[in-house]
Amino acid sequence: QLQLVESGGGLVQPGGSLRLSCAASGSLDYYAIGWFRQAPGKEREGVSCISSSGGRIDYADSVKGRFSISRDNAKNTVYLQMNSLKPEDTAIYYCAATYYSGPYCWRDYVYRGQGTQVTVSS
Repeated sequence: QLQLVESGGGLVQPGGSLRLSCAASGSLDYYAIGWFRQAPGKEREGVSCISSSGGRIDYADSVKGRFSISRDNAKNTVYLQMNSLKPEDTAIYYCAATYYSGPYCWRDYVYRGQGTQVTVSS
């Protein structure tokens, strides 16, 4: 059973930056990873994903050019660098993983973390 723990959330002013981390309890070498967010009263949104090799990366249109996903398999950690944050980015962000070593990254994820709150406000 893979466990995921997110960190790095917090309160930031509009235009600021945060880096979220998703640390796994075991190796992520063969796992595709996705970052999702959910704001109160809104549907869950897929923010970004990265394939197990790192060769495939996708972003939601709402974050393209501002967010960047990366992974460090040696540290069993995936990151989400968030720049130029906007109030509409406020949400609980969580990461999810599934065992898949193929070329794609949006998958039906099996494992999910508890999430970290990101609040963008002046």
